[in-house]
Amino acid sequence: MASRVELAIDRAVSAVAGPIVGGIAAFNKSRLPPRDAPHPLLTGIHQPMTKELTLTDLAVVGSIPPELDGRYVRIGPNPVAADPRAYHFFTGDGMLHGVRIAGGRAHWYRNRWIRSTDVAAARQVPAAPGPRHVFDTVNTSVLHHAGSGWALVEAGSTPVRFDEHLEGQRYDDFGGTLPGSFTAHPRRDPATGELHALCYEATDPKRVRYNVIDVAGTVRRSVTIPVAHGPLIHDCAITERYVVVMDLPLTLSMRTVLAGHGFPYRWNEKHPARIGLLPREGGAEDIRWCALDPCFVFHTANAYDLPDGRVVLDVIAYDRMFAGDNLAPDEQPRGFERWTIDPETGTVEQRPIDFAPQELPTIDERRTGLPYRYAYALGLPEQLTDTLVGEAPLIKHDLARGTRQLHAFGPGRIAGEFVFVPRAPDADEDDGWLLGFVIDADGTSSALEILDARDLQASPVASITIPHRIPPGIHGAWLQSAGPATGPRRA
Repeated sequence: MASRVELAIDRAVSAVAGPIVGGIAAFNKSRLPPRDAPHPLLTGIHQPMTKELTLTDLAVVGSIPPELDGRYVRIGPNPVAADPRAYHFFTGDGMLHGVRIAGGRAHWYRNRWIRSTDVAAARQVPAAPGPRHVFDTVNTSVLHHAGSGWALVEAGSTPVRFDEHLEGQRYDDFGGTLPGSFTAHPRRDPATGELHALCYEATDPKRVRYNVIDVAGTVRRSVTIPVAHGPLIHDCAITERYVVVMDLPLTLSMRTVLAGHGFPYRWNEKHPARIGLLPREGGAEDIRWCALDPCFVFHTANAYDLPDGRVVLDVIAYDRMFAGDNLAPDEQPRGFERWTIDPETGTVEQRPIDFAPQELPTIDERRTGLPYRYAYALGLPEQLTDTLVGEAPLIKHDLARGTRQLHAFGPGRIAGEFVFVPRAPDADEDDGWLLGFVIDADGTSSALEILDARDLQASPVASITIPHRIPPGIHGAWLQSAGPATGPRRA
């Protein structure tokens, strides 16, 4: 029988997700005033693509390392028919962009929409099959797990499983084992191959879930964590002992929901900021919560245990987020920081690593949850712009020496997130490549660039030409191949 606490939570959830709230929000959305200028995230460099393309035998400048055999796949918003009055960068229809690399060649580029209900209706194609949850727009992140590629989003939808060519898609709640929503940022334990995920829902402001997905793609463990106000938890981190839970003051705003805006989260000064250390096989009652000054984190780089029982957490930190504009992230990060969490004293020591504005940190994922030396992050323009993007370098941090290196992409070129790919399974940390898309600001072309992680300031090892503009997106991943680079060549 459900406890009184569980029944109270379920009543709150029903109120937020109910038809009355939904009806008021839809009515007010229809009454939002028109914009007095073009939407900066739907025009210019962000102009959505209107076609799905298949391009083969791509031109390459330089030499693609023969060790690379797989796909670089990135996802981001590419709305089919956005309403500029309510559009938010985090809510646009998802589109996958993939490049297949093998044998020193770039075999193909493909872009494919995630076939949600709305996308399918707008394009008059069948929707991807499979179970839905809350909503079905998936647009934020990509990973490879249990033999498949997965497109991910947080706050509601089940993940979408996709095939080698991005064509075959299916909404998949891990074979019916996922209780509710998933996350855009699961963390893979390199020792076990399991995924660790902190999952929240926009319709469930009283709880989040910690889910563990085994290597076969089944949820083997789920822990419900009570929270207040519906915090947005975009990322998490793991160590060998803990899952790090970031409960920070960006929370669900019923006022924003009822007003009809597309993204329902706002800065909440009344929500206490805290970091939780959840033992990996423990329950919610075992979490050690540590208070800290109000701040926000979209992304962690890594975390690990210290011998004295403390935990190191490296993050990109902000003073606040979505306190004003609600079209897209509206604050510059204060930099790359190291937080040392002491579960005995309940304190968090915060110190800067680099004050430069940067985001989208990545590491050699074989070091996830372990002591590590190198982190990579995308620099940001010194001044925040309406388009969110601009000319900025890729940054490599040597955390042992306290130094950094920069890779400049050149005038008029705008980079997105880069991911690290090791040269071999047993290669040293930092012995590999960094891959990511770079856009020509004039809109004529893009490139998938391959950089030598050990010589970041050098010219790219290879640059694969994509003869059109790929709009800025969010997260990508390297999906290692298990087979030859063959398949259909459909346009």
